[in-house]
Amino acid sequence: MKRPTCALTIAGSDSGGGAGIQADLKTFAAHGVHGLSAIAALTAQNTRAVTAVQVPPIAFLRAQIDACFDDFRIGAVKIGMLANARVINAVADALEEWKPKVLVLDPVMVASSGARLLQPAALQALRTRLLPLASVITPNIPEAELLLGHAISNGADAEAALVELLALGARAVLLKGGHLPGKEMIDRLDNGRQLHEFVHPRLKVSGHGTGCTLASAIAANACLGMSLADACADASDYVHGALRHGYRAGRGEVTVLDHFWKRPLPSPGSANPVRKKQ
Repeated sequence: MKRPTCALTIAGSDSGGGAGIQADLKTFAAHGVHGLSAIAALTAQNTRAVTAVQVPPIAFLRAQIDACFDDFRIGAVKIGMLANARVINAVADALEEWKPKVLVLDPVMVASSGARLLQPAALQALRTRLLPLASVITPNIPEAELLLGHAISNGADAEAALVELLALGARAVLLKGGHLPGKEMIDRLDNGRQLHEFVHPRLKVSGHGTGCTLASAIAANACLGMSLADACADASDYVHGALRHGYRAGRGEVTVLDHFWKRPLPSPGSANPVRKKQ
């Protein structure tokens, strides 16, 4: 039996199940891709707050990564939350040795509250060690502002920022537009040769795990053989649908994505699904 192509996520665990490793693995499964994980951080988290963070020993993180590459056919790697410079350098060392075909970097640097998640040394390590390895980076506007050191206020600023982000070393940039004003949300992909725009109507919900899910969907699509532009277009559509079919899982105000929104609805009389037919 031929072994499947697998997607590996290196990220933090969300005990509430809406983001991080949990969202990544659900996204891989929804795309029919076998998911692998290396946990770079543990969070005590729900839909209202992050109450504690634990970073595993660096040697154990490296052991997880090596175990995955040693046994599985990895078609793409997705990187999410990396807590500090030591973790970033350890992940970069491993990826330089294993050389994955596709690397999708979601530079998780700013919390939904606006709080900064990386210290200056870690930000510099992200710039110098991981960005040059990335096939595509997927920052949101606050993260792009942190990488570049200046504000991004509108669509013209966003297009200029794409050029600056490419100059940092990434081969392509998908700049997410959710934080910019307007009735439409525009995600912009630039590979240095062509600009693509993925446009969706803005939804009046506060989503949880959208960035993790987008990057994981791109990685899964790469495993399925899609070009980068097609992988990003499909991933953007997938996240929009998952958010549109999202639900309140806890007492918090955030909407958790329905990662399996494309699944067939159950027949009448079966167990009541989380979502209702639209």
